[in-house]
Amino acid sequence: MEGVFHIDSGVGFAVILAIILLSTKLFGLLFRKLGLPQVLGYIIAGLLIGPAIFGELCGYSLIGFTKLDSEGNIVKAYKCLFLLSGSGEGGAFSLGKDGLEIFSKIGVLLLLFSTGLETNLKELKKTGLAATLIACAGVAVPMVLGILICLPFGNIGLGAKNIYNCIFVGAILTATSVAITVSVLKELGKISSKLGTTIVSAAIIDDVIGIIVLSVVTGIAKSGSSTATGGFEGFKATWYGTIIMIIAFFVVAIALGFGLSKLFRWLEKKWPQTRRIPVFSLAMCFFYAWVAEEVFGVADITGAFLAGLILSTAHHASEYTDKKVEVNTYTMFAPVFFANIGIANISFLGMNGWLVLFSFLAVLMGLIGKIVGCGAVAKCFKYKWRESAIAGVGMMARGEVALIVTATAVSAGLPEQFMIMTVLLILISSVLTPIFLKLLYKEKKPPQGGAAEGEPQTEETGDFAEELPETEVPGDAPQPAESTAQN
Repeated sequence: MEGVFHIDSGVGFAVILAIILLSTKLFGLLFRKLGLPQVLGYIIAGLLIGPAIFGELCGYSLIGFTKLDSEGNIVKAYKCLFLLSGSGEGGAFSLGKDGLEIFSKIGVLLLLFSTGLETNLKELKKTGLAATLIACAGVAVPMVLGILICLPFGNIGLGAKNIYNCIFVGAILTATSVAITVSVLKELGKISSKLGTTIVSAAIIDDVIGIIVLSVVTGIAKSGSSTATGGFEGFKATWYGTIIMIIAFFVVAIALGFGLSKLFRWLEKKWPQTRRIPVFSLAMCFFYAWVAEEVFGVADITGAFLAGLILSTAHHASEYTDKKVEVNTYTMFAPVFFANIGIANISFLGMNGWLVLFSFLAVLMGLIGKIVGCGAVAKCFKYKWRESAIAGVGMMARGEVALIVTATAVSAGLPEQFMIMTVLLILISSVLTPIFLKLLYKEKKPPQGGAAEGEPQTEETGDFAEELPETEVPGDAPQPAESTAQN
C-alpha cells in the first residue's frame, strides 16, 4: 500500500475531515436538487474519495487504508494520496482509520439520540391502536420476507447455516423513513389528515420496534459467537442470559429514566436555556450507550435512542438540547458517519452476480413487505383501498436508520458486502415513494379542468426535499418532523 501522505496525527486527521465535509456537502446538495435523500449523496461522496471505486477498480484513490483478510494478507494494493494508518497494522491505535471510526461512532449515537429527543410520546398515545398495529406489521412482514429470501443464498454467506445473517437482513428491511413521505403529504395538503398523522406516528413506532428487534438479534448473535465459559461473561454468552440481560437493561434504563426526567425538568426551571443542559444530556446519551453495549450486551444505539426518548419527556429541555445537538451532528459527525460507510464498508471486490441478484430480490421484498403489511392493517381499520395503499407506500421509504441498522449488523458479524443492498433499498424506495404517493392522491379533475373545491393542486411543482431536507445542517436547518420520522 503506497501513500503520499501518511495520516497519523491530529493535523493530518483534520485534513481528512475537511475533504469529507466538503465532498459530502457538495454531493448532498446535488442529490437534494435531484429529489433524493442527501444521505445517498454522502455515501456516494465516500465511495468516490475512498478506495471502493478508484482504489479497487483503478488502482488509485484519494483516501486509502490497509485492508487485511482473515489471514492477515493485504486484500488489494493501490496508491493513494492520503493513507490512513491504523487498520489492522499491528493492532496499534492511530489517528488515521481509527480516528475516523471514532467520529463515525459518535455520529451514529448522536443521530439516534436526536431521534429519541424528537419523539413525542404524548402524540404517539393519541394515534391509538391503528398506528401501533400498522407499525408492527411494517416490521414483521418485511422481516419474515427478508429471512425467507435469504435461505436459498447460502453461497454468499446466508442460508440456514448462517441464520443470524439472515435475521440481520430481515432487521435491515424493517427500517422506515418518512422524510420524503412527509414532504409530499405537506405539498398535497394531507399532512394533518387522519391518514397522514397515522403514517407519521406508525413510522416512529416502527423505528422503536425495529431498534428493539436489532438489539435482541445482536445480543443473541454475539452470545452465539462468544468464547466466554464462566462468570458473568459466560452467563451473558448463553441465549437465556442474553434475553435476561436485554430485559434487565430496559427495566433499569426506564426506572433510572424516571428520576433523570424529573432532574432535567428541575434543571430547565432553575437554569433555562443554558449550555449545561445540553452538556448533561450528551453525557447521559454516551453513558446509556456504553452501559447498553458493555454491561448488558445491547446495541449501543439502543442506549442512545432510549436516552433521547427519556429526555423527550422534559419538553423544553429536550427541544433546546436537540437544537444544540443538531449543530454538531449535522455539521460534522453525521456526514462523517455516512461518508465512512462509502469509504470503509462498501467494497466491490466481493461482488458477484449472486450478490447483485440477492440485493434486488431483498429490495423487492422490503418494498412489498411494507405495502402489503401496512396496507392490510390499514384496511382492517376500515380505510378505503386507496387509503390503505397510501399507508403502505408511505411506510415504504428508507433512509438513515436503515444505514445505522446495517452498520450495527456489520459490526456484529454481517459481511460488509451487504451494505450494497441497503444503499439500493434507499435509492429505489426514495425514487418510487413520491411517484406512487402522487399517483395515489391524484383525483379525477372536474369537467372544467380545475381542481375540486377545497382540494389542493397535485401537479408536481418542485423538489420534494426542498421543503423538508433529509439531513440538512443548521443554517439550512432541518425540520423537526424529518428527524422525528427518520427511517
